[in-house]
Amino acid sequence: MYDINSFSIKKDPVILGLESSCDETAAAVIRGRKLLSSCIISSATEQAKFGGVVPEIASRAHTEAVDEVVRQALVEAGVTLKEIDAVAVTYGAGLLGALLVGLSFAKSLAYTLNVPLIAVNHIRGHMAAAYLADSALKPPFITLLASGGHTAILHTKSYSEFEILGGTCDDAAGEAFDKVARVLGLEYPGGVNVERLANSGENCIALPKCQVKNTQKLQFSYSGLKTAVIN
Repeated sequence: MYDINSFSIKKDPVILGLESSCDETAAAVIRGRKLLSSCIISSATEQAKFGGVVPEIASRAHTEAVDEVVRQALVEAGVTLKEIDAVAVTYGAGLLGALLVGLSFAKSLAYTLNVPLIAVNHIRGHMAAAYLADSALKPPFITLLASGGHTAILHTKSYSEFEILGGTCDDAAGEAFDKVARVLGLEYPGGVNVERLANSGENCIALPKCQVKNTQKLQFSYSGLKTAVIN
């Protein structure tokens, strides 16, 4: 396994990336900073039956989808396996069984192709996506990371180094949405369904705004807002 800091192959390499940390099996192909393809096979419909992600079901869904999603990404990108210079894969954070599916597939593929395998931290992956959105972006900068399971404010010092300035003390933004949705009787995932109702609603309800008391740690919380919505 290769560390990203020692990654030294040709300029603008073609990299196949795999993601399987939760309920979506994803594959993408990039050439340098150019995104050639991005494909997702989600098990959200299956998870909705249980009101949230069941790790065992997610792992099984990844096993069934990983080969197909890679095929789709390669076709959409217009590249073959012989053109892949490296394979990248999420190794954490995430659901252990789900991560193992993607990691095992990526290891086998990299070994077969005789190319480097790059282990990617899930949080770093969120941060690095900004480089694909803006080709001129360079560190240092401040990152607001808001995803289903992680919400934090980060100082991106360099391409390989970052510092956590603060984060949520309890639920991440996505978790708060899911819990509110469950109380309201809405299906998983909660965020999209809460947003749909909010956009079509006519009566506005005043909800509390976040108050930052300790500006040194920059910690914040969604529990009060979540409780206010429920009440």
